[in-house]
Amino acid sequence: MALRPDQRKPDELRPVRFTLDYQYHPAGSVLVEFGRTRVLCAVSVTAGVPRWRRDQQVGGGWLTAEYQMLPGATGERTEREIARLKPHGRSVEIQRLIGRSLRPTVDLSKLPDKTLYVDCDVIDADGGTRCAAVSGASVALELALRRLFVQGEIPAWPLRERVAAVSVGILGGETLLDLCYEEDSAAAVDMNVVMLGDGRFVEIQGTAEETPFSIEDMQRMLELAKRGLGAIFDRQREALQSLEAVRTQK
Repeated sequence: MALRPDQRKPDELRPVRFTLDYQYHPAGSVLVEFGRTRVLCAVSVTAGVPRWRRDQQVGGGWLTAEYQMLPGATGERTEREIARLKPHGRSVEIQRLIGRSLRPTVDLSKLPDKTLYVDCDVIDADGGTRCAAVSGASVALELALRRLFVQGEIPAWPLRERVAAVSVGILGGETLLDLCYEEDSAAAVDMNVVMLGDGRFVEIQGTAEETPFSIEDMQRMLELAKRGLGAIFDRQREALQSLEAVRTQK
């Protein structure tokens, strides 16, 4: 097994870290790090739901997400999306993915007349920003829901599962876990896998950049992704348990 650009083994995650309550004002916030990729995820709560929910007389609340990269997140400055007067197509795709990934984890009927806004801002990008955003947003969402529940703002516990995401790919004929930018940009196959804590998949995005991949290739990537996601779920749980330990000590 050849070592990768950051000296990892093919089946090794980058260091994964969740820093809770990174911001003061949101109901829940997390700085998530996948190696050198860092994303700030924050959940804010507002009263009311989108008009289409009211028009269709759908009960409960709503959850939506936004995603953007800060200008200094990459080697070359990225123009702010507001300067273009419309979101970049990639940002729209990713924020929709984040929303789709989070909504199955929550029973929206238990969030009466509330909208949860999940903001994911990439501070540093080194590949896998959407996967880091989904994984960090899941923790920020749980923090926000805990506070709403403790404060009596929601009548029943609404969280069903945690969710996490990781990338896998094929580069030089080898299956790799959690691709950094250098690997992602050169991979023959790139796949993002979103999974619930109970092992069910929410979304699988797989693309052959060069050579089409076989069902056997896909099975290897999915198995590797599941092992990596298991480790990410462990990090999520440890971060939330550490918060409980601090509160108990206080």
